[in-house]
Amino acid sequence: MAPITKNDVANLINDPSGKNRAEAADKISQQFSDDQLTDTERVLAEDIFRIMIRDAEVRVRKALARNLKQTPLLPHDVALTMARDVDDVALPILQFSEILSDSDLVDIIGDGADSVEKQRAIATRGTVSESVSDALVQAGHEDVLVDLIGNQGAEISEHSLQKVVDDFGHNERIQKPMISRNHLPITIAERMVTLVSDRLRGELVSRGHLPEGIVNAVMTQSQESATIGLLGDDSESRDVEILVEHLYTNNRLTSGVILRALCMGDISFFEAGIARRAAVSLLNSRILIHDSGLYGLQAIYNKADMPASFFPGVRAALEVAHETDLDGREKDRERYSRRMIERILTQYGDLGVEFDSDDVDYLMGRMLQLPSESSLH
Repeated sequence: MAPITKNDVANLINDPSGKNRAEAADKISQQFSDDQLTDTERVLAEDIFRIMIRDAEVRVRKALARNLKQTPLLPHDVALTMARDVDDVALPILQFSEILSDSDLVDIIGDGADSVEKQRAIATRGTVSESVSDALVQAGHEDVLVDLIGNQGAEISEHSLQKVVDDFGHNERIQKPMISRNHLPITIAERMVTLVSDRLRGELVSRGHLPEGIVNAVMTQSQESATIGLLGDDSESRDVEILVEHLYTNNRLTSGVILRALCMGDISFFEAGIARRAAVSLLNSRILIHDSGLYGLQAIYNKADMPASFFPGVRAALEVAHETDLDGREKDRERYSRRMIERILTQYGDLGVEFDSDDVDYLMGRMLQLPSESSLH
């Protein structure tokens, strides 16, 4: 577009109609965005903008917003005024302007922006910080959350994701973008398994959020086995503690899930689970569990309110853990678990059990029928 001319100014003076004012706003804002002005002209343009953003004609203000939405030279006060304007003016600024700070955006959301479209514009920005995402989640508009969850440039805290699952977990409009995110915290993936359709469970697997075996286990009432499987061989200690705390908070840190972890060779989860149920530090839990004496393991096991009939198997499993390392070859965890289970069954004596499966559910079912430790002596 040609730069604004004397004729334009004359037309504006002779006919200051909304149409002419909008055309002038369009020309000046384009020149400003294209960096065609001298410093003096730029200051003058900024003053003109401050007048035009109060123009009664929406099309004048809309022309400014359309052309100034991505310029890094836009004065903050001008950007903020347009961001609080009607939708036709505000939306381009809210979606694209980098002049607006996180604090500006949170304030606009917190003001209860009467337009959901404004929140949707914020949710679809190229990048959205955790603080802005938190504010959008708290506002709780479904359409906004669909946009936010689907925006890979949005940083969303685990706490906010938990709230989304709490409020909209059964809503497939939310489920689909949730599963499609590049990364889901392990606690969110674990919750989504039982909420989504078969089709979306398949996507959970295909995107690598959860192994297929874990999904199948959850859906066949083997959620405890599935939960243990959420932790891979290279899981960090902090991941284990996070999952244990999540299960405990949601009343799912059962004796069964802790014992399954041990029988599958996941000593870290067993230690953390016992520590949480016994309300002792993880360090003290490890010391007592691996105490070479007779009473350390028994004491913390009892304090964690674990079933007495399982104690001989626990002791046997820990003996295997102390004696055996994963060999790093294919199916080493299965071999490790089999050795552990066989030792557990042997510990109970000759009970006529023919163990020909590495299914931990089989072992747990058998152990539930076994006599208590006191009856074995």
